[in-house]
This record gives sequence, C-alpha cells and structure tokens, in this order.
Amino acid sequence: MKVALGTLKDKGDELAAFLEPRVGTKPSLSGGEIEIEDEEVKEGVRPRHVKTYIKRFLYMNGVRKKYRVFVAGKELTIQEIELGEKEEEEEKKTLEKHEEAAAEEAKPAEPEAPAEEPAKKEAAEEKKPEKPKKPAPKKPRAKKKKTEEGD
Repeated sequence: MKVALGTLKDKGDELAAFLEPRVGTKPSLSGGEIEIEDEEVKEGVRPRHVKTYIKRFLYMNGVRKKYRVFVAGKELTIQEIELGEKEEEEEKKTLEKHEEAAAEEAKPAEPEAPAEEPAKKEAAEEKKPEKPKKPAPKKPRAKKKKTEEGD
C-alpha cells in the first residue's frame, strides 16, 4: 500500500509514526511517499481505514480543511485543496477569531470586590420574578372495554 504525500512531505515522519500502531507495522518513508507492506498489515485493515487514519491525523494537526485524501485501489493520495480568494479570507477570519478567544482565556482573572459583588448578584436575582411552570399536557387514556357478563 502506498500513500503519496504531495505537499505534506514535511510531516511524513509524523504521519508514519501516527499510522504505525494503527496498521500494525512500521511504514517506510521514501521521498514523497509512505510505503506499507501489505503482508505485515493487521488483519482487517483496508486502504479505506488508512484513509480515515490519515484524515484524523490531518484534523489533529489543524490542516484537515486544506487537504483531501483519495483512494485508488491500494494507493492513497493526499492532495492540497486550492482555496479561492473568498475561502482564504474566511479561513483567516476564523483563525483570528480562534486566536482572540484563546487570548481572552489566557488573561488572568480580575480580582473581585468581595463586599459589592454578592450584593449585586442578590439584587439581580431578586428582580427576576419566577414564572410558574406549566404542567405537562395530559394524554388521553384508553377506555376500558365493557364485558357482557359483569358490567
């Protein structure tokens, strides 16, 4: 089984290490391809499964949206998707949003004033009147059939 890496050559070693426990043998890396011996592969592992493993690897490295994995017989091909200008701009915006969110999470928590905060929370809770909950609608029950003897 062969895996053509395409533009993902720089992560070939990492991908081979990722695939090793999943396919049951150490894949050999040569140039822009990973070669997996068919005889040494775990029983039941098909090229379709290897495709799923590669997609999981791409997702874990944050590049899943940039690559596609094709299967043709026992040969897999990893191909980079060429994004249009609109898609690239959207990708940049989403990356910026994720970075901003990470930066906000990394900020240290501001110390709270102990005397004022609980009073504000209690006042806010008191202002909100509780709405009574409506009971669940009752379902009609089946009527009992009358018997000719006793009823």
